[in-house]
Amino acid sequence: MTAGLDKVAVRMPSHPVIRELLKICGCPLAAPSANKSGSISPTTALHVKDSLDGKIAAILDGGVSDKGIESTIISVEADEIKILRPGPITTEQIAAATHLPIVEYKANGQNPVAPGQMASHYAPSQPVRLDVSKKDEDEWHIGFGKITGDDNLSSSGDLTEAAANLFSALHKAEKSGYARIAIAPIPLNGIGKAINDRLGRAAAPRN
Repeated sequence: MTAGLDKVAVRMPSHPVIRELLKICGCPLAAPSANKSGSISPTTALHVKDSLDGKIAAILDGGVSDKGIESTIISVEADEIKILRPGPITTEQIAAATHLPIVEYKANGQNPVAPGQMASHYAPSQPVRLDVSKKDEDEWHIGFGKITGDDNLSSSGDLTEAAANLFSALHKAEKSGYARIAIAPIPLNGIGKAINDRLGRAAAPRN
């Protein structure tokens, strides 16, 4: 499955359930994401059911996603590594492991070269407003750190915890009954780059 591109991404999951499935199959698996295109990513089997109920034959429940956000995607070039999609493995970790220059690819949202590069993606049905310390009355507020909000990605300000909770918080916000969603500022260091990438696409204008 190359989506018309000249490259294919390969990964080996660490989760014991999917590793057992791969062992049973005895071959690589090619599959799309387990949610409607452009909508909020699932991190539980219930999220998948809410999105695709009646459209798929079965759901394999491996529990709650421990990372919360999609994998880092890189392109290994002759003398550098391009980060095509930021994820749980950070730019700093890749640089330390490879000792190669790291380039963060800037997708224009029109001609994606990897999953997750469309301008509008990971989006709830309501409009999303970012970097909000104080919400308006018609907004459900997702907080971070000392900004409490109606829900909080990590009250201690832990970015790894925030990433793990991100999509569950967006699912909860979508079902809140509020007309809009506001999200507190998230730092841009470490995995915060990946969180902000997802939030920027969730807040982007929809065509």
